[in-house]
Amino acid sequence: MQAALDLALKAQALGEVPVGAVIVRNGEIIGRGYNRSISAMDPTAHAEVMALRDAAQNLGNYRLLDCMLFVTLEPCTMCIGALFHARIKRLVYAAADPKTGVCGSVLNLPAESGLNHHLEVSGGVLADEASSLLKQFFIMKRSSGKATLL
Repeated sequence: MQAALDLALKAQALGEVPVGAVIVRNGEIIGRGYNRSISAMDPTAHAEVMALRDAAQNLGNYRLLDCMLFVTLEPCTMCIGALFHARIKRLVYAAADPKTGVCGSVLNLPAESGLNHHLEVSGGVLADEASSLLKQFFIMKRSSGKATLL
């Protein structure tokens, strides 16, 4: 999770919401990503999606079997869908997202029995660090009057 937090700092340096993600297979990081939606002008450029793209390129396969994703914020609907399609085995997130999180906060899509893929989910790992980073980012954005960009 520390590697994901380090990537969140890269996102913050770009003026992005500070979220970072890494994909691990056999104890090795094979994919890295951080939020780039604003700088890339791409609504799908969330940390999880960027990490999935990186891992898929590195493995030469869009199916990321036996992989785990570590992310600093509970995934949204788009991102959990991408994790399902990639067949991620386990998800570990830091901070809960009470507005858009779908791993227990707003909805719990990984527990939805009607879906064709399921994954193990753990939350709260380094949650205080991730939450603090997000809170400070939004305080800064509001004080500079740039919150409307988010």
